Amino acid sequence: MVIHKNIFKSIGFFLLVMFIVLFSLFPFLQMLSTSLKHSWDWGNPSLIPAQVNTSAYKELLNIGQDEKDLPESVRILLEETPDLTEAQKESIIAKFKDSGDIFPFMKYFRNSLAFATTAAFISLIIAIFGAYSISRMKYRGQKLIQRGVLFVYMVGGILLLIPLYKISVAIGLAGTEQGTVVSLLIIYMVQTLPVSLYMLGNTFRSIPFSIEEAAFVEGYTRIQTIWKIIIPLSLGALATVFVYSFMIAWNEYLFASVFLKSFKDLFTLPIALKALFVSKNAIWDRIMAASMLTAIPVVILFMLVQKYLAGNMSSGGVKE
Repeated sequence: MVIHKNIFKSIGFFLLVMFIVLFSLFPFLQMLSTSLKHSWDWGNPSLIPAQVNTSAYKELLNIGQDEKDLPESVRILLEETPDLTEAQKESIIAKFKDSGDIFPFMKYFRNSLAFATTAAFISLIIAIFGAYSISRMKYRGQKLIQRGVLFVYMVGGILLLIPLYKISVAIGLAGTEQGTVVSLLIIYMVQTLPVSLYMLGNTFRSIPFSIEEAAFVEGYTRIQTIWKIIIPLSLGALATVFVYSFMIAWNEYLFASVFLKSFKDLFTLPIALKALFVSKNAIWDRIMAASMLTAIPVVILFMLVQKYLAGNMSSGGVKE
């Protein structure tokens, strides 16, 4: 009787997990399906396209777009004039190509990647030293700092937006591209540092202090101890903090939409997708394809670091 009861529980638990997984994946499956459909197939409720259409992805990734929308006479000129050099062909294409409806996805992709990677890396470096200070050292005001950093999450971002923008304008950062980039990076670091300090602080406390003592006996400085002992034993937590910081900066819209409003060349993907959605080029397959491509970096990042996301690597590092 107990065996049957356990089997039913296992089956129920399995069905519940599968339901949650399918419920979470369905929006992404719908996005992928729509991005691969032709316009005449958008009303089809099936997730399987009647005919696969990859033109939206080719357009966003600029694959085979060099001669798109060229006048017929210019295309004939390029095909029937073999004496033209590559530089001359590119010059002719650039002059006659109609790029009015081409969404510069790759430019915005590079902007988002640069913002997210830089902010995550700087936040991680600061969090390593800050967490080590909180977890290993003793000084006046330590507890206040440790608990005070979490105060950032007690105030909503919309309440901080106007004061932070006015401060940026007052000190002259918001008026230039470089200053705007610096302002956003600082904001992204402030948003991610509290959780980063908390996570790394707990990880560093779990590392036996006797390992550090052995390093000090060998003549290591604190910086050398952090670099050669603490960091290698905390790769899982460091990877988690980096992914967390990257995702915050990659998906951030509120602050970027205000700080970057005067610098279109610096638009990140969330702002660009919003602009695409309300523009004359708001074609469903293009919007869904851009959304799918926007999600890919985070998925790849998780796949690359997932082997570091489990377990405490310090076990067995020293005999007690």
